[in-house]
Formats: sequence, structure tokens, C-alpha cells
Amino acid sequence: MPIPERMNPSFAFAPPAPDSLEEARKRLIVALDVPNAAAAMQLVNELENTCQWFKVGLELFVAGGPAVLEPLVKRGHSVFLDLKFHDIPNTVAGAVRSAAALGVRMMTLHAAGGPAMLAAAREALNGVENPPELLAVTVLTSMDAAQVSAVGVNRAPAGQVELLARMGRDAGMRGFVCSPQEVAKLRELTGPEGVLVIPGIRPAGAGVGDQKRVATPGDALRKGASYLVVGRPITQAPNPAEAAEAILREMAEALNG
Repeated sequence: MPIPERMNPSFAFAPPAPDSLEEARKRLIVALDVPNAAAAMQLVNELENTCQWFKVGLELFVAGGPAVLEPLVKRGHSVFLDLKFHDIPNTVAGAVRSAAALGVRMMTLHAAGGPAMLAAAREALNGVENPPELLAVTVLTSMDAAQVSAVGVNRAPAGQVELLARMGRDAGMRGFVCSPQEVAKLRELTGPEGVLVIPGIRPAGAGVGDQKRVATPGDALRKGASYLVVGRPITQAPNPAEAAEAILREMAEALNG
């Protein structure tokens, strides 16, 4: 499932693009984790000339429904729909088809749904023109060893991430979400064709909040991340556009390195 050229990043271990700042813009996804459409559009207006990608997650989608995606798509932004589908294969396949019709460019489902669910989701996009990228979520970045153990997994988070990624790869997935701590291992596993979307990104000096497994933007890119998801360090900053530009500069420096 090829990525359209307009959203295909050059990975960190490849020679950087001539304009590394523009390359960084292709890789930064701003998380619109806000309570309503009005707040989301205020942020989009502030970031319009700075950011290309926006993530719509559960909070905003439940509040505003599919209509919250329409202005983003109409303005030419790339939309990452982060609803983490996890259900029986037939239900997930239907949800994937419905989401694809909304014009999103990436969407998530839980790898823990198993290989049959992942395969059904992938097959649901057969015949869809310019299909979105499917991303299998491995282990949430809010989960450390204690949290993983509490749900009955007798492996460290890194081991569980690798197990789920191998299973997902065998089911035909090439896109994954993992924490910065596992991105280097997953880059080895997927090779250059893998699409690795990394949340838990915190600029140096920023608070980690409820995240457990985090890294700076530069570190994540150097380890092989395809895209970085950043929320609160941008959206809760006094000047979101300035905060985004600072992160883009840090990303560009890593790409130049």
C-alpha cells in the first residue's frame, strides 16, 4: 500500500531533503486533543501556515463527529484519525471503510486485536483509490512495565511491542505506532518501507504529563521515526505557532545531522 508522494517522508537515516525544515513539516503531526470543534479550529487557524498534519482523536471525534474532519480536509491538511479500532474483524473492516471515505490519510487500530482483525482491516481497503495508511498501535506510551504487567502481560513493554509488531507485519501491516524507546528496533524489523508514527514526543525541558516512555523530537527522528505526534507542548503553549516552529527547527537539525 504505497504512501502518496505528498505525504511520503524521507526517513531519518536517508540523506536529508535540500530544505530540511520543509521535510520536518511533512513529519510533524499536531494532536488536536481538545474538547470541541471550535477549539480545534482555533488551533488550526493559529497553525495554518506552520503545520500540515493534524491528528483527530477520541475526545474531539466523539464531541464533533465526522463533521470535524471536513474543514481540515477541505483546507488541504493531512488528517490522522486516531480512534484505535479494536473489535471483531468484520466490525473493524466496516469502520475502516467508513473512515477511509472521510478523506483521512492515516488511521489507527490496536494490534492486540489479533492477526485476523488486522488482515480484515487491510483487506477492507482493497480497491480504495489512494487509501489511507493503517497503523497498528502496539503498546500505549502511557504504559510502563507495571501497567503492562497489570493487564496480564508477562513481558517488558519493549518485548510486547516487538511481538505485536512482528505479528502485525505477518498480517500484512507496514505501519505501526510505538513509543520512542522502541522505534529503533521496529525500524530494524520493518526496514525502510515501514511507517513508524511516534507519540510521546517532548522537547527538552517539557513536562511528560501522563506519558511514560518519551523522547525529544531529534532523538526519535535519529532512531528512525517516520512521523512525530506532538500535542500539549504545542497546543497548550502560550503561542502554539512559535512552539511548533521551535520543534520543527529541532527536527530539521536532526535531519541535517
